[in-house]
Parts: sequence; C-alpha cells; structure tokens
Amino acid sequence: MAEITYAQAVNAALRRALAEDPGTLLFGEDVALPGGVHGVTRRLRREFGERVFDTPISESAILGGAVGAAMMGLRPIVEIMWADFAFVAFDQLINQAANVRYVSRGRLTAPMTVRTQQGATPGSCAQHSQSVEALFAHVPGLRVCLPATPQDAYDLLLAAIGCDDPVVVIESRELYHSLKGPVDQDGPRAPIGGARVHRAGSDLSVVTWGPMLHTVLEAARVLESSGVNVEVIDARWIDPFDTDTVVDSVSRTGRLAVVHAANLTGGFGAEVVARVVERGVPLSAPPLRIATEDLRIPAAPALQRAAIPGRDTVAGRLLSMFAPATTA
Repeated sequence: MAEITYAQAVNAALRRALAEDPGTLLFGEDVALPGGVHGVTRRLRREFGERVFDTPISESAILGGAVGAAMMGLRPIVEIMWADFAFVAFDQLINQAANVRYVSRGRLTAPMTVRTQQGATPGSCAQHSQSVEALFAHVPGLRVCLPATPQDAYDLLLAAIGCDDPVVVIESRELYHSLKGPVDQDGPRAPIGGARVHRAGSDLSVVTWGPMLHTVLEAARVLESSGVNVEVIDARWIDPFDTDTVVDSVSRTGRLAVVHAANLTGGFGAEVVARVVERGVPLSAPPLRIATEDLRIPAAPALQRAAIPGRDTVAGRLLSMFAPATTA
C-alpha cells in the first residue's frame, strides 16, 4: 500500500470515482483550474476535462445545480470550500436535496456528495473555523461522515459517492497535509456507516470523530501511565450512527465519554450519551462530554488552544471519571 497524505487520499478517491463512472461530475469554487484552495483536486481537470469545472462564488447555485443533476441521473460531487459557507445554501440542502425521495414518492433520488472541510487552525477567523456536523446530522435525509485518517478519507468519500442519498463529507483542513498513512486503493467500495475501534480498552469508552481522534489517542496514552485503559472509538459516520458498537463497548467498560471539537451545547455528543443511556447500559460514573466552550472561535492560536480541548485537557477530564465520589 502506498503511504500518502490525507489530501492525496481524497484526490485518489475522486480520481477513482470519475474514472469508474462517466456520470460523475466534480464542481465548485476553484476546484478545476486552480486545483482547489487546499490543493486537494489538483490535476483532475486535466485528466477528466469538462466533467471537472469551476463555478461562480455562489453556494446556492452549486448545491442547487447538484440537486438538479442528481435528480436527472448524474452523480455530482460538489465542494463547499468551508463548512461555514454552507449556511447560505441551507435551503438547497435541507429543503431540496434531503426531500427528493419524499416529495417524489420515492420515484427520484439525489445521489449527490457534498465535500467540505471544517475546524479551527491558527489564524482562521470566526467565519472559517466552526465545527457544524450536528447541524447537518439533525436533518433527516442527509448522511454525514467525518474521516480522520487517510484510509478513511479515501474509503468514506467513495462510500458517499456510491450512496443514493445526499451525503455531506466533512474533511479536516488541519489534516490535509499534516497526516500521512498507508492507503489501500484497490479494495471494493465500502457501504456507508460503521464505527471503528482504534484502541481497545477495558476501563473507559471514549467516542470521538474527525481530527479530535488523534487528540484522544494521545490522551489515552497519557492515561495508560496512570493505569487507566481507554477504548477509543472513531464514530466516522454520525448519520447513520453506529450505536451498537458504542453500546457494546460501554457495556464492557462501564464508563462513557464523548469528545468533539464542536461547541458543547447542541453538539452531537449529547446524542451519543442519550442513545447509550436509553439502552439502559449500567454506568459506573456519570457520562462525560468534552467539547469546545460555547463561544465564537478566536483567531489567535493561543486563544484557540485555550478554547478547544487539547491532549492534557482531555486526559485530565477523563481521569476525573475515576475520582472517588464525594458527599456533601
């Protein structure tokens, strides 16, 4: 298997999809001639010609065009440059794409893939740094995934492109060129859904997704020196969410924590906790949510580090679940 970056894995998945299906299109702002604002779509225009094209700066037009193309039998892959920018086109995504099956009585589908990226990086301003996966997951009819490794960047995107429902693939800007790993590009396309256990453990189950996976894995190694064995689950898909894998893990460990980069209030972590509690899984400690404070994301790197949970913060909060209970 070739070892490639996260960004190169996305590029490879797009190339395979375009090569295998002539009905696949790729379009968005700067995706063709410039090769993408982050260089993710380089050389695809050269290889596939007019099936890869640039659009005006209009997210509404991009997503509206994708809905129409999908309804007419094509498989459009569109890029919304930053997840924050999707808000100006929520009508096309929420009221149109997600409703195609319902309003057509099942006669039509919308097999469209929306690629976007999110998360805070040093210097990113408040309109380029939000983590908004819970907003997409709240909409029936949309599928949502957040790949955290180069292999998943490849596999999850191909699964999304093959799905007959609209799928939002939320990539990580901070991982594009900083994370490298082996990627098998010859396997069959995986179906959508399914969590992955990245680290087996017996004392605590931690559910996470996106780039926060790597922070949690670092924190788990820190806790190991304290004698705490942490099981780390990468949800990968938050719609459909793999509740069974999480419940099975928590049933063995008796403790549950959810860690995500999105704001605490209304974050998808609350949904994970609710699903486990509703299954009646016995817990040795109250479930814990670790997330970014409910504030606008600052641009200054030092303030970002203070707001978004890092390794030491995550490790400290997880360790607190093993503190003896106190009585008033």
